[in-house]
Amino acid sequence: MAQATALKAPLRNAPDENVDWRRVAYLLSLSRALDAMEEQRLVPEKKVLYQFSARGHDMAQILLGSRLDNPRDATCGYYRSRPLLLALGVDVADALGSSMGRAGGYSDGRDIGVVFNYPNASGASALPMCGGVGAQYTPTAGWAQAIEYYRDVIKDPAYEDALAVVLGGDGSVASNGFWAALTVATTQKLPMLFYIEDNGYGISVPSSFQTPGGNIAANLASWQGLRIINGDGTEPAEAARLIEDAVSYVRDERAPALLRLTVPRLQGHSFQDTQTYKDEDFVASEWARDPLPKLKSYLVPALLSENEWNAIEDEAQADAEAARERAEARPVADPETVMRNVFFEGDLQTVGGQWTHGYTPPASTDQPKPEGQRINMVTAIRRTLEHELEVNERVVLFGEDIGPKGGVHAVTLGLQERFGEARVFDTSLSEEGIIGRAVGMALAGLMPVPEIQFRKYAEPATEQINDCGTMRWRTNNRFAAPMVLRIPGGFFKCGDPWHSQTNEVAFIHNPGWKVAVPSNAEDAVGLLRGALRGNDPVIFFEHRAMLDHAWARRPYPGDDFVLEFGKAKHTREGSDVTIVTWGAMVQRCEEAAEGRSADVIDLRTLMPWDKAAVLESVRRTGRCLIVHEDLQTAGFGAEIAAVVADEAFTHLDAPVARLTMPDIPSPHNPVLLNWAVPSVERIRAKIDDLIGF
Repeated sequence: MAQATALKAPLRNAPDENVDWRRVAYLLSLSRALDAMEEQRLVPEKKVLYQFSARGHDMAQILLGSRLDNPRDATCGYYRSRPLLLALGVDVADALGSSMGRAGGYSDGRDIGVVFNYPNASGASALPMCGGVGAQYTPTAGWAQAIEYYRDVIKDPAYEDALAVVLGGDGSVASNGFWAALTVATTQKLPMLFYIEDNGYGISVPSSFQTPGGNIAANLASWQGLRIINGDGTEPAEAARLIEDAVSYVRDERAPALLRLTVPRLQGHSFQDTQTYKDEDFVASEWARDPLPKLKSYLVPALLSENEWNAIEDEAQADAEAARERAEARPVADPETVMRNVFFEGDLQTVGGQWTHGYTPPASTDQPKPEGQRINMVTAIRRTLEHELEVNERVVLFGEDIGPKGGVHAVTLGLQERFGEARVFDTSLSEEGIIGRAVGMALAGLMPVPEIQFRKYAEPATEQINDCGTMRWRTNNRFAAPMVLRIPGGFFKCGDPWHSQTNEVAFIHNPGWKVAVPSNAEDAVGLLRGALRGNDPVIFFEHRAMLDHAWARRPYPGDDFVLEFGKAKHTREGSDVTIVTWGAMVQRCEEAAEGRSADVIDLRTLMPWDKAAVLESVRRTGRCLIVHEDLQTAGFGAEIAAVVADEAFTHLDAPVARLTMPDIPSPHNPVLLNWAVPSVERIRAKIDDLIGF
């Protein structure tokens, strides 16, 4: 059952000697100086475009950051978390320069300055924050689970008392991410601290709209496996004691805790927010709780003299001005550089991925060495996962039903029995939790292989998928989260709107993700192994119709077989028409092309896609037909058609043609499904039309 810490306890007569109160006073003064500088000068001068004041939240955050000293600790905050970053040791000019969008800093001007990240070799790193409320929770849970993995599986003593801390406001406790992370942390007993700063408002919406009664700590009092701590974040002695209690509990007990501290939001939600929804008496009551004068009363004269306090404030003000000068001296990044670091380009990221922990991919070959009889795609994928689990201790597999059941498609059958529950494990029914925790694990240096059971079920994880893909770019290569996200999808014996979608184009439109769509067992092995040994996040699409299709069976190509992404395969060669396709449509296009002189190109990967191979073929044949299962409007075939029209127009002897599903969800009845999905007969007819044009 949840354990509650009493709100009231006798306060000490003197400040706690275990806290560096001079540093707390300095950092609090520095934070206030930066807020004032932005609000009074830099925002009016349009040198800062997004500004979120931390006034009222600041003292408790600084006390928290001062307790995070293990280099294996990690924390993830949100847009009001700059005081925490200051406590962790971030360069003040980086903090201010990032708000100004200048070169260097958190993102080189690519992201808004309040979305922090901080690789920290001497203490806790600040994981890349996101613009979406609640998106910080599940990646932090993933880091916490990685800590336990390093302790229990890899046996690394450096992680012995490490923990993960996530910051969120009272508004974020209504988010999908909060509840997903809470479930993960408590069911898995993870060393994770939920630090909730409750200022009573989510922009203008009172906290009572986020959780009944406006107190998440009270509402979670009966949540099993969670230590609940609740108190006032503006009282120096109480805040320091409760933070120490929470951090020590998580470190010592290796279990999660939730610390809710009430704080005032002394400015608007952002600079533009005038807070007209608050009456004057309420605003006055908030200012009466300002932690800055409370800290001064607590320290002067008990620890500091008035002159010493004034000297600290003067030092902080001078340091803020010096940081502003350094920040303003920084240029804006060269606009052409924004094209860099969408994917790994050779320069290793600072944090994230197995490569930053010394992993070196084994020798590989793109030439298959066929072994034994033909196997189906299910067996090929399973065998590849099994080998990589065997040779790489950082690989972990997880998702719904992938453990004892072996997955709803039987791909992971027997892997948990062989490698144990720490490496192959089931998850709660939350795609946000699955992908979010994979992000945290990847940031910690593991190679997570999450599974989403069906393509449509990836929708609840859209935010985490997007944030993962953009991470390398938006942190300018400071952080990256390489993983392999396995997603079965497409039609099978029947269809329906929930299990049979493909919609690969949505992933291609998410910057930073590579996308593989193998059509057969051999290609599945090469692409999956390349993804598992790579340094970018990969969507690995497993077509349901091809998992056990006789055509898709191939001999196992060997444990060293790796295919390069962006290299298509000519499955048939001809001179009259180029057919571009992928996934389940490859087999149908091959059959439709029989008796005709056609180039059939299996793209194999859609991000990147082999534009050169397609253009070379089209320039030779003069005709192009694109066949895919996804919907026609805005499907990936439209992109291919546009490139062909743009770069090979003068070579065309007929219009570029597409054959796709109509713009409808996948029908359930097999008769309706077979009418909607491009058939061999329809493909053959389209080929003949083009050749005869």
